[in-house]
Amino acid sequence: MRNIILLGITSLLTDISSEMVYPVLPVFLVITLGASPAILGLIEGVAESLASLLKVFSGNFSDRTGKRKPFTILGYTSSGIGKVFIYFATGWGYVLAGRIVDRFGKGVRTAPRDALIAESTLRNKRGAGFGLHRAMDTLGAAIGVGIAYFLLTRFKGDLRNIFLFSLIPAVLAVFFLFLVKEKDAHVFKRAVRPRLRWGGLDKRLKFFIVFSFIFSLGNSSNQFLLLRAKNIGSPLERIILFYLVYNIIFALVAYPASRWSDKIGRKKIMVFGYCAYSVVYLGFACCGSLQALWLLFAVYGIYTGFTEGVEKALVADIAPADLRATAIGLHATVVGAGLLPASLFAGLLWRFLGPAAPFYFGAALGIFAAAGFWIILKDL
Repeated sequence: MRNIILLGITSLLTDISSEMVYPVLPVFLVITLGASPAILGLIEGVAESLASLLKVFSGNFSDRTGKRKPFTILGYTSSGIGKVFIYFATGWGYVLAGRIVDRFGKGVRTAPRDALIAESTLRNKRGAGFGLHRAMDTLGAAIGVGIAYFLLTRFKGDLRNIFLFSLIPAVLAVFFLFLVKEKDAHVFKRAVRPRLRWGGLDKRLKFFIVFSFIFSLGNSSNQFLLLRAKNIGSPLERIILFYLVYNIIFALVAYPASRWSDKIGRKKIMVFGYCAYSVVYLGFACCGSLQALWLLFAVYGIYTGFTEGVEKALVADIAPADLRATAIGLHATVVGAGLLPASLFAGLLWRFLGPAAPFYFGAALGIFAAAGFWIILKDL
């Protein structure tokens, strides 16, 4: 539990930093720097895909070396460096570079960190462990959004001040990582080093990864939700508050939902979450009222809280112990492979068919994924 608390504090501080930047970034790109929604989609797609593609490699290196902590430290440090690029941005290329460096850090750290969480908990409490970490992570996100709102109103729209202040919690986050203790490397060593073979994976895990990829094709960057709020007529200050509501609900839901998955099974929690996602995306497609956005962002927080921690616990449950970080990374990498086309599709659908089109598309794939998970996740 000590490791989970320390990792949770690190994630909390990192998300304070990241979420100070994230909700204002689409407006900074489109309004301040003059980029188009398609450029926003390109940047988010490239950055998120890179992060996810790295996860399987960092996970495999972590399994092979028996080390989790060095990858985690490198990853969180890179995320802080990425924000420096955004602070100095004079064109969208700087933002692309910053997002790539930031997401490189996420790609390096995620699988080793999640394996460390799994190894720091008992199997029958693994969902609770991941849920507690996600709750602390998202509490940081809510605090970060709140600080962004304060700074935005205090400095009257000067977004660069927000980017500058975001570096403070990013630096503090790395400090707590040095207090984390991982298992001795000899625990992971084998006469034959673990290798990932698709054919050797549990059939449920393979199908779960495939359906997750299909779902990811419609799950474009959250930046499009924020841009949609702007499109409907919301001022930037209120967009930040919408995003704050999302993060608060996510933080409140993540821990109990993951604990429930330990008791009633992962499948029920997952399917409910993906159904909530589809409802939200339909709502964003049809919405024309600023008041309705409060409810939509809240339900979107429920979806995320019901799925993020539970997904990781599910993969950790099914994966072989000596390939746990690799399997977690593989799942994230395959999902990430869909993020680039997802955000590009969203930008193009927005441009050529209108702002509602990407949300109809995402809702349809969400229903498909929920049905697939219900069928394949037996006894989970």
